[in-house]
Amino acid sequence: MPKHITKFRVRYSETDQMGVVYHGNYAQFFEMGRTEWLRSKGITYKSMEESGIMLPVISLNCTFKKSSYYDETLTVITSLKNIPTVKIEFDYEIRNQKNELICLGNTILAFINSETKKPIRCPEYILKKIK
Repeated sequence: MPKHITKFRVRYSETDQMGVVYHGNYAQFFEMGRTEWLRSKGITYKSMEESGIMLPVISLNCTFKKSSYYDETLTVITSLKNIPTVKIEFDYEIRNQKNELICLGNTILAFINSETKKPIRCPEYILKKIK
């Protein structure tokens, strides 16, 4: 599946007292990668929400390989794991500016009708843009 690359610099507020990126921030880094992956396909969360679709995270996994630090440039490599059905699954690699692997991650999100709060199949217009 196609990959998307998102780069950003670690902000001071994302680190702990030792200057190490706080582990809870990685979920946000994954979200940045996922949002930009979708945007690169012409899909935004805003447009999905306006059409009555919510996309909550139902699973998040992260395996840390190395610490990252304040002011480092990190790269989030995001890829779609498979063609979505009722769920959409993404894999992530985060690397530092030396191309060292910082962590591996995975998220699964569910397509939900915003009115009924019930799962729905991935809309056809999204499938067309992904394929």
